[in-house]
Amino acid sequence: MLARSRTVAPPGWSRWLVPPAALSIHLAIGQVYAWSVFKPPLEASLGLSGTASALPFQVAIVMLGLSAAFGGTLVERNGPRWAMAVSALCFCAGFLVAACGAGTRQYWLVVAGYGLIGGTGLGIGYISPVSTLIKWFPDRPGLASGIAIMGFGGGALIASPWSTALLSAFGEDTAGIAKTFLVMGLAYGVFMTLGVLLIRVPPDGAGEGAGAGAAPARPAAAATGEVSARTALRTPQFWCLWVVLCANVTAGIGILEKAAPMIMDFFAESSSPVTATAAAGFVGLLSLANMLGRILWSSVSDVAGRKNVYRLYLGAGALMYLLIALTGGSSKPVLIVCAAVILSFYGGGFATVPAYLKDLFGTYQVGAIHGRLLTAWSTAGILGPLIVNAIADAGKSAGHTGPGLYTTSFFVMIGVLALGFAANEFVRPVHPRHHEPAGAEGRAAVAPDEGVAL
Repeated sequence: MLARSRTVAPPGWSRWLVPPAALSIHLAIGQVYAWSVFKPPLEASLGLSGTASALPFQVAIVMLGLSAAFGGTLVERNGPRWAMAVSALCFCAGFLVAACGAGTRQYWLVVAGYGLIGGTGLGIGYISPVSTLIKWFPDRPGLASGIAIMGFGGGALIASPWSTALLSAFGEDTAGIAKTFLVMGLAYGVFMTLGVLLIRVPPDGAGEGAGAGAAPARPAAAATGEVSARTALRTPQFWCLWVVLCANVTAGIGILEKAAPMIMDFFAESSSPVTATAAAGFVGLLSLANMLGRILWSSVSDVAGRKNVYRLYLGAGALMYLLIALTGGSSKPVLIVCAAVILSFYGGGFATVPAYLKDLFGTYQVGAIHGRLLTAWSTAGILGPLIVNAIADAGKSAGHTGPGLYTTSFFVMIGVLALGFAANEFVRPVHPRHHEPAGAEGRAAVAPDEGVAL
């Protein structure tokens, strides 16, 4: 049932049935962006610091990047249905192990379950549908990757209020957290199974974009040569994009991981403090911005160009951080709007980068290149939360409160985004000496160890 040959679309299959399959996986694993909802109850019930309570999230993001980079060959060889099934198994098993850890007050089990096991499911699930959608939608690569990755950004829109409701029902002690993890793990298992059963790949020999409703495919790599994954790692373009992605992710994930306690801290001493329920709503709003940014900005990139859109992400993102640092503590609307814009750029960066890679390196092994590039996400998954949490913890130890806990980290993020902006300016077309000889794309189909990793 999971074999690649069993997932080939029959004649007349509509390509518009593939996005719902991708969304069922990405909406589930996108729960990771709602982790900040669990931080306050974990800190209160286990006596953790903000830095320590971020550890499961950080480990999960690290494992996401590593499993995407090193497991991509298996994903391509075995097909998207196999990959989605493995993702569902790991992601849901991670919740169950984390539930055992919370119930027994063994925090290392929470880290191992949610971070190591669940994080592996994140990486395999994240890359599993993307290349399949690009094959079905070759006429709109930015839109295709945006559709695939949109659900991941919107997962917290569901998970944040759901987690809050479950914690309210079960309690915010370790027993209540354990029950919440258990229910979520079982429910996500059922939901992700729908995507496993629905996913299909284009028929062999039918060409990219085959299937009912497909637009005529444009010639592959019309504007660029084909570059192998191994060769791409030796080009400056790859490493410039690595810095660009790392900077954009660091700036976004720093806010996202700390969103709920951050907005509560910002206005804790005001006349209208933010409640836990309202903070969960803020997380949901950021998730919505993250999700919409993925489809909006990736579509804009098909018209404006990838480099110009990344100039927007990095340049305007730095301005948003500056506004928050200067005025966010005195105005809830400013903080909310600026944070939402930053998160839309964060999501858009993920959705645009596959098409950016395609523009530079062609389609030959773009998936494998993308998988390797996601190690930038692993690095940012450590840097972003570490910067924000470490500075906030140090501020609390020094007696600081309110926006003062975060102002320094916001200026650090401005510097990070400036570095990414500079790296984007150095991106140029790949020199022809790195291109593969004619016929390389055809050989990719019979060389799975060099194949796509998406």
